[in-house]
Amino acid sequence: MNRSLLLLAAIAGLTASSCQNKTTEENTSTTVDQNKATALSSARTCYTYTKNRDTVLLSYERKNNTITGELSYNLFEKDKNSGKIDGIIKGDTILADYTATGEGMSYVRQVALLKNGKHLEEGYADMKDEGGKMVFNNLTELKFSNAIDLEEGECK
Repeated sequence: MNRSLLLLAAIAGLTASSCQNKTTEENTSTTVDQNKATALSSARTCYTYTKNRDTVLLSYERKNNTITGELSYNLFEKDKNSGKIDGIIKGDTILADYTATGEGMSYVRQVALLKNGKHLEEGYADMKDEGGKMVFNNLTELKFSNAIDLEEGECK
């Protein structure tokens, strides 16, 4: 009887130890996965558009559903401008404020970009001045074309 009791206690001890190790391994695995997700979500992403003599560069970091970064336009025979971009990501669309400087003037305007695979297509719609910031009249009227089609690439 003592032997049976001792054997039963040993089996129970091994089972409990095995369950504890598995839980520790699962917790470690979950922590590693969360760290990878955080690293990926805050990584810098870069896009470029070049056609003829036009260049548009966008680089941003994403944290959850918000982005911050830099955007510059160098369009042939137009004023060059560059500045900061701050916005949100809703589904496959980026909606952001672009605070830029061009030809000695500073301004803020809303930009919209639609993700299509490894591309971002810039959106256009009628705009209005709202407290010194140019914003879209109606977001439902945004039209995305490949007029400025930024392609994802390596950050420089």
